[in-house]
Amino acid sequence: MANNQKLEITGFDFDTIKDNLKTFMKNQDQFLDYDFEGSGISSLLDVLAYNTHYLGFHANMLANEMFIDSASLRSSVVSHAKTLGYEVKSAKAPRAVINVTLNDTALSTATMNTGHAFTTTIDNIEYKFVTISDFSATQTGQGIFFFDVPIYEGTLVSTRYTVDSSDVNQRFLLTDNKADTTTLNVKVQNSLAEEIIVTYTKATDITQLTGNSPVYFLQEVEDELFEVYFGDGVVSKALFDGNIITLSYVVSNITEANGAFSFTNTTAINTVVDVTTSTSKIATGGTEAETIQSIKLSAPLNYSAQGRCVTENDYKVFAQKYYPQAKSIQVFGGENGSFDPSLGVVATADYGRVFISITNNNGTNLTTSEKSTLVSDLSPFTVASVTPIIVDPDYLYVILTVDFRFNSSATTKTKDTLIDQVRTSITSYNNTELVKFNAVIRHSKLLQQIDNTDDSILSTNAVPRLQKYFTPKLRESSSYNLYYNNSLYNPHSGHNAMLGGILNSTGFTVSGITNEQFIDDDGLGNLRIYYLTGNTRNYTNETAGTINYDTGAVSLKSINFVTISNVDGFVSTRIRIIVVPKSYDIVAVRNQIIEIDLVNTIITGSVDSITSSDSSGAISFNPTGSNVTSSGTSY
Repeated sequence: MANNQKLEITGFDFDTIKDNLKTFMKNQDQFLDYDFEGSGISSLLDVLAYNTHYLGFHANMLANEMFIDSASLRSSVVSHAKTLGYEVKSAKAPRAVINVTLNDTALSTATMNTGHAFTTTIDNIEYKFVTISDFSATQTGQGIFFFDVPIYEGTLVSTRYTVDSSDVNQRFLLTDNKADTTTLNVKVQNSLAEEIIVTYTKATDITQLTGNSPVYFLQEVEDELFEVYFGDGVVSKALFDGNIITLSYVVSNITEANGAFSFTNTTAINTVVDVTTSTSKIATGGTEAETIQSIKLSAPLNYSAQGRCVTENDYKVFAQKYYPQAKSIQVFGGENGSFDPSLGVVATADYGRVFISITNNNGTNLTTSEKSTLVSDLSPFTVASVTPIIVDPDYLYVILTVDFRFNSSATTKTKDTLIDQVRTSITSYNNTELVKFNAVIRHSKLLQQIDNTDDSILSTNAVPRLQKYFTPKLRESSSYNLYYNNSLYNPHSGHNAMLGGILNSTGFTVSGITNEQFIDDDGLGNLRIYYLTGNTRNYTNETAGTINYDTGAVSLKSINFVTISNVDGFVSTRIRIIVVPKSYDIVAVRNQIIEIDLVNTIITGSVDSITSSDSSGAISFNPTGSNVTSSGTSY
C-alpha cells in the first residue's frame, strides 16, 4: 500500500525541491528498491526539480510585478504609475537662455527659425544648442534684438507618420530614449492635399475635453521610449486615415552640457552673418530619465494629491512635476517659519504661506525667473488663501576634528593610509546621509562608520563645530543674521570669556580701523570685535551683536565692513563664523542643509599603546576627551 506522506513544498530552490522529491519517492511502496542516486532516475528528478523551480520563480515574479512596491521591471512600474495618473518624466536637455543681436540696420524685421543652432565648447568638446520655436523681432537702434531666447542642447529631430487604421500595430513613437518630451511639438495635417496644419497640445485635464479637442496623450513604453496617442472622438479629437502626424523634439546628450555659458551663432539669420550673443541664463536642467525608485515614490504621492496642493507632500509632488531638475525638495507651512529677505527663514509663525526650498542637480539655487515661473505653475492648484514662496536652501557646514586609535599589530597599513581611508569614510557618510533636507548627523553612526573603515581601528573621537558664511556689503553699515538652529555650548554665564568664548571668525577690516579684526563672544550673549597684538586681544567693540546660545541665532549690529580677508588661503567675499554646538548630534530644520566641510576637517590617528605593546602600555595610555579642543580649552 502506498505511503500517503505529503510532499514538502516550502522550499523553491533546486536542491531543496530535489531532496523533497527524493524523500517523497522513497516513502512510496512502489519505489522501495530504487537507487535514487543512480544516473537515470536522478536525471528525471533533476528535470522535475528544474521545472518546479522555474514555475515557482515565475509565479513569484508574477506576484511581485502585480504591485508597484515590489515590482522590479521598469515596464511594470511604469504601467502601475499610469493607472495612478502619473506621467513618467523623460530625459531632459540642458536649457540656456540667451540674447541675440543682428548687427545690421538694413533689415527692419527678422525671424529666427525653429531649429536654429548655436554652439558651445566644454572640455574641448563642442555641443549644439537649438531653438524649438520661431522668434521674431524688429529693428531697435543699431540692430535687431532677440531677448530671452531659450535654447536646448541636442539635435532637433522630426518624425513623420501617416495614419493607417488597417495597420493594427501602428504606433507614434519618439524613436530615441534620450528624447526630451518637454520639447515635444505635435502637429497634425488632414492630408497631403490640405495645407492646414493644427498644433496639438498635451492633455492635462480630461474633464475639460470635448470630442473635438486637439490634444494628445503621452506615455512611456518599452525601451524607455515614449509614445504619442490620440483620442477617440469622445475624449478629444480622433484621427482618420491619411492624417499626417509630425513629431518634433530634441534628442540630447542629457547632462554633459550643464553649465555651458558661452554660445556662438553658427549660420546666418535672415542673411545676417554679423551676430552677437550674450547669456541670460547658463545651461542647466540636463537630467537622466526618471529612475524606477523615483517613479515608485512619486506616483502614489501624485495620486494622493488629486490635482490640488493642500498638504506638504502635495506641494512636493507638483514642485517636482513643474521643476523636474529638482534633486531634493523641502516644504513647510508658515506655522513652522517665516521668511524675510534680510533675515532669511526664522521660526516665527507666518500663517497663510507655504515655503518651498529646492536643490537642483547642478548644485545652484533657482534663479529669480525660475522661482517666479514655479509659483505661477503652482498657483492653479493651491488653496486660495495660501501663498507659495520659494526660498533658497540654507547651508550649515560642519567642521570635524577626528582622532582615532588603532592597533598597529592588526594591520600592515600606515597611519597616513588609515587617515586617507577615514577621510573617504567621512566623505561617503556626507554624500549618503547628508547634503539633503531633514538630514541629521547622528554622532554614534558617524563614529561607527569611521570605526568600520578598518578592523585595526579601535576607537574614534569626532568633535564637531558649526560654520556659516555671510557676504557683507562693503563700505556700508548693515546688520547681519545667521541661524545655526542648533543649541550652542554655554555651560555657565561668562564661559571661556578670556579666550573668546565659543565663537570665532575669519578676518576683516572696518571703517576707521586699519588692523585686521575678528569676532568672538563673551559667554554672556554679546559679540565682540577685536584685533591681535601678538596673542593679546584688543577689543574695539564689545557690543557688536548678540548670540543666543539656546536657539543658535547670531546677530551682528550695524557694521561698516571695508575689506574681507582671505579664507583658507583664497580671496573671498565672505566672512566665516564658527561656533561650538551643545550636542554632537546636529539637526537640519526647515530649509537647512547640513554638509561636512571636508577641506577643513582635521583627521589624526595614533597607535593604541595598550593593544600594540605589553601590559605596561596602559601606564602611558592617554584617552582622548570628547570635550577638549586642540588648544586644550575644555568645552
